[in-house]
Amino acid sequence: MPSEKYLAVTEIIDWQNPQILELARQLQTPEVKTTVKACFEWVRDNIRHSYDYQMNPVTCVASEVLKYKTGYCFAKSHLLAALLRANSIPAGFCYQRLSVFDNGAPYSLHGFNGVYLAKYGWYRLDARGNKLGINAQFTPPQEQLAFEINFPEEIDCKQIFSEPLPKVVSRLQTHNTWDELLHNLPDMEKEELLTI
Repeated sequence: MPSEKYLAVTEIIDWQNPQILELARQLQTPEVKTTVKACFEWVRDNIRHSYDYQMNPVTCVASEVLKYKTGYCFAKSHLLAALLRANSIPAGFCYQRLSVFDNGAPYSLHGFNGVYLAKYGWYRLDARGNKLGINAQFTPPQEQLAFEINFPEEIDCKQIFSEPLPKVVSRLQTHNTWDELLHNLPDMEKEELLTI
């Protein structure tokens, strides 16, 4: 069983917010696996990806993401973690380094989640939001993430963090519009990401 830090309330993962608790209760089912699926699909399908929909404001804190119904991948992962933790399901944060426009540089981190399932252990799931060419699903034990690694400078970091990376939080909190953030997305060199 993972440590308690994967259930923690934090400034960013404010899962004790009344609106988050209410939604978490609505999505709860008698089985952990179906609760995870319900939370994942709700965030994936109901929170609009800031870039896809060109929506403001840039959100970061889980309750903000729920309030404004929009967020970049990182923000969506913060809300999903909050909903899972509110249902006493351990959840953390995962990152890939990907080509922003799928053609080489520039590169950016991409954020998603890891959830602990007793039957399978840690399982990664990506609530970024599906569209043409992206079909992320909850299909344990097989992963079905939004993106694959296609370039030498890309990386799939297997570590599951208990808190969002500070660099990610900083970028989300210092940029106000989706297009401003698009030109200032958080990035880490391959070696840096592998040695966190």
